[in-house]
Amino acid sequence: MTVSKRKSRPSLQDIADQVNVTKMTVSRYLRDPNLVAERTREKIAKAIEEQGYIHNRAPAMLSKASSKAIGVLLPSLSNQVFSSFVQGIETVTNKRGYEVLLSHYSYSDEVEERKIATLLSYHVDGVILTGTTHTERTLKMLKTAGIPVIETMELTDNPIDIVVGIDHKAAAHFAVNSMIKKGKNKIGYFGARLDNRTKYRMQGYDRAIIDAGLQKYHFLTSSHSSFTLGRELLERALIECPDLDGIFCTNDDIAIGVILACSEKGIQIPNDIAIIGYNALNIGQAVSPKLTSVYTPRYEIGETSAELLLDKIEGQFIDKNSFDLGFTLTQGESS
Repeated sequence: MTVSKRKSRPSLQDIADQVNVTKMTVSRYLRDPNLVAERTREKIAKAIEEQGYIHNRAPAMLSKASSKAIGVLLPSLSNQVFSSFVQGIETVTNKRGYEVLLSHYSYSDEVEERKIATLLSYHVDGVILTGTTHTERTLKMLKTAGIPVIETMELTDNPIDIVVGIDHKAAAHFAVNSMIKKGKNKIGYFGARLDNRTKYRMQGYDRAIIDAGLQKYHFLTSSHSSFTLGRELLERALIECPDLDGIFCTNDDIAIGVILACSEKGIQIPNDIAIIGYNALNIGQAVSPKLTSVYTPRYEIGETSAELLLDKIEGQFIDKNSFDLGFTLTQGESS
């Protein structure tokens, strides 16, 4: 696979020609739509949507050259998972002389669309995304920009360009199956936020439970993950399934909250209830018993993504479009 030359982006003149107005009218619309008559406003908005126009905030002399900057979209600024990921990226960009522009989209495809439009307006040389689902407009803008795109943290059969991540369904299946092999047969899945990766892990949990002929127990919430949320989900689970003997959590925050709540209730871990978390954060080794968790190579995903992106920007050959960096199950004491 080779890198194609950047496509020519639609210009102000292209929009003006389609609508049959002057460039100045389109420019006024971009500054403030209310400065343009309503019918003209509607025509300009339609032309921008159809052509995938990207507003250019960079000086004209820079828009035709490399900016030596990449954009990185993060769903959360508080989650330790993404701090490791960014550290991996910056290890590479610092060495190779590129700047990183970070933008936060709060797990919202619509906000991601807006943030990508802003990053592209500054003519970044490439972008790294932390997911594989995007709005139609986002896909159109990225296609129009004609720059390398790396999707990360999960895998897809149809990446925009290149994807770097792990198979969350396989990781969850492996973790749950390890509990089943140790004789646990009333295992619940604790999930929060309900983003793609939470759903993938639930699918892996479901497959392991169904394969073993057991009953599924889902305890889900759209709330953000926290230690206290682990406690709340445990309370719900013990009401619905008093003889629960295993819990697979979508992340370590919830798992640690469950461990602390079990300790308060006198529930023995792992004899009474086995617990497995996800992401293997360091705090899991500071609680007692130490948390067993799925280790996800966030730093390595960031590092690999940055290397591939910069290689593509610089025209190097890349022989495949999907990179699975794998997972392991840590040897904790909670399962």
